[in-house]
Amino acid sequence: MASLMDKAKGFVADKIAHMPKPEASLDKVTFKGMTREAITVHSHVNVTNPYSHRIPICDISFNLKCGGKEVASGTIPDPGWIEDSGEVTKLEVPAKVPYDFLISLMKDLGRDWDIDYELLVKLTIDLPIIGNFTIPLDTAGEFKLPTLSDFFGGAAKTEEATA
Repeated sequence: MASLMDKAKGFVADKIAHMPKPEASLDKVTFKGMTREAITVHSHVNVTNPYSHRIPICDISFNLKCGGKEVASGTIPDPGWIEDSGEVTKLEVPAKVPYDFLISLMKDLGRDWDIDYELLVKLTIDLPIIGNFTIPLDTAGEFKLPTLSDFFGGAAKTEEATA
């Protein structure tokens, strides 16, 4: 009897392991905007659903590191659904980086105003039968901060001069 139960467990585990699961990718981090307190950066999680029905997303948790230090983290609860039948669902992951932290990174900024980053994202979805399933994602690179000339039209003049 125990042998039959072990075979049944193995069969079910094998079937679940080979079930198609949603796939996700993470875009690079880009500058979105600024306020008096912080700059806002964001990235997009692109999720593809292999099933013929929508899948609910439980939450998206993120951790943004710049220069090896954590600058922003958080959880986005209940961001919606993953669309069905291979449609790509884009989910935005915004993060606010306080100015006081940017000042501490001045040595990394240098003359080109680039900040090295690493973004870690965990996308948790609710799959039928399996339950909560977490897809870990990460991306690294650098994003460019805007300069004063970007706000006052200097960048457009520079591009016109080079054309």
